[in-house]
Amino acid sequence: MLKIILPTTMLLPMTLLSPAKSMWTNTTAHSLLIALISLHWLVPSYYPSKNLAHWAGIDQISAPLLVLSCWFLPLMILASQGHLQYEPHVRKQMFISTLVIIQPFIILAFSATELMLFYISFEATLIPTLILITRWGNQPERLSAGIYLLFYTLISSLPLLISILYLHSKTGTLHLPVLKLTHPNPSTPWTGLLSSLALLMAFMVKAPLYGLHLWLPKAHVEAPIAGSMLLAALLLKLGGYGIMRATLLIEPPSNHLHYPFLTLALWGALMTSSICLRQTDLKSLIAYSSVSHMGLVIAAGMIQTQWSFSGAMILMISHGLTSSLLFCLANTNYERTHSRILILTRGLQPLLPLMSTWWLLANLTNMALPPTTNLMAELTIMVALFNWSPLTVILTGIATLLTACYTLYMLLSTQRGTLPTHITTASNSNTREHLLMTLHIIPMLALILKPELISATPL
Repeated sequence: MLKIILPTTMLLPMTLLSPAKSMWTNTTAHSLLIALISLHWLVPSYYPSKNLAHWAGIDQISAPLLVLSCWFLPLMILASQGHLQYEPHVRKQMFISTLVIIQPFIILAFSATELMLFYISFEATLIPTLILITRWGNQPERLSAGIYLLFYTLISSLPLLISILYLHSKTGTLHLPVLKLTHPNPSTPWTGLLSSLALLMAFMVKAPLYGLHLWLPKAHVEAPIAGSMLLAALLLKLGGYGIMRATLLIEPPSNHLHYPFLTLALWGALMTSSICLRQTDLKSLIAYSSVSHMGLVIAAGMIQTQWSFSGAMILMISHGLTSSLLFCLANTNYERTHSRILILTRGLQPLLPLMSTWWLLANLTNMALPPTTNLMAELTIMVALFNWSPLTVILTGIATLLTACYTLYMLLSTQRGTLPTHITTASNSNTREHLLMTLHIIPMLALILKPELISATPL
């Protein structure tokens, strides 16, 4: 654990001490090296779990997410260079430092075996994210987006803290493997119901569940590109990971909590897919698409079967890479046209022919075309839900159809059609952008060949 966290923290002095000319190169190369070292976590030598320290461990639920969080730091640094090119050197240093500070907290959250350490690192990721959105966001509404994010997360997290303290008073420990074995019996049915609800609510907001999702499109639209990548690829996965961990602590027969959550998650997947069809803002469309996909993850996490957990894990990793790639592509369009309104930025294929290839690949993975892992994940979750209740196939089926519709709508409206008259010139796509897209696509292609690296999840 320390051999990843220590080099990550060493990025801070490197950022501050590097000369202006070589700062981007140094930080990108160093963080990419950390990402490559983290790949050894994918080798299943830790089955079923392995302690990395007395407060941290790794198993098949946390390993893929840990590698994903290490993989995204160099990508966020790469994506932000165009956005920050006219900023003073000190602000560039501050920006990279903020990205570096958030990384150890995410690693700790995914690997913590103590519930209190998990809670602290889960909450600590909020502060750098808030700084990113409110300081480096493009639009004037970024402060209200930051307030939305802060209050939604904090209000839902306080019951989680109370629930953790209640668990400690009942069992005398907050060590996750011990809690999994003990399953503390609540004194009354109401206590059990409320503590389970409190345990899940913070993760439902983070994931986010439909109805608690209003902070997410706002935060995505206002955030800089690194903030959008961070939210889509990693912070939403903290919610999904928390649900998978929390449901293992709750005895399934003890309450009927999974009914309202499942209903909302699947109805939300349907509704947000419908909302995507009438979005005018490109970033907002991709953000609502994230809510739709995470609805399936929440539903899969709630039914607690081997198949559903496996599907949820694959979908979280696949969605992290796909939605981040879509945000990067939306950013390349924004940097050239300075608008995200779909009707004003249509028909860009003749101007950026290579980028349209990346757009096609990203949209095909988003709509779960075979043989992508997105398809494997969605089918696995659908089968698991169908086994739980055959009625769910109606909601998941319509949601999948709508996903294909809005993805094709996004592809056609950005790439095809006549070019608007106000766009006369656009700078060519550059090597940095193509490298960024390639680093998103390579893991997707690699996982098609070996999906078991991210699918085996012990219960």
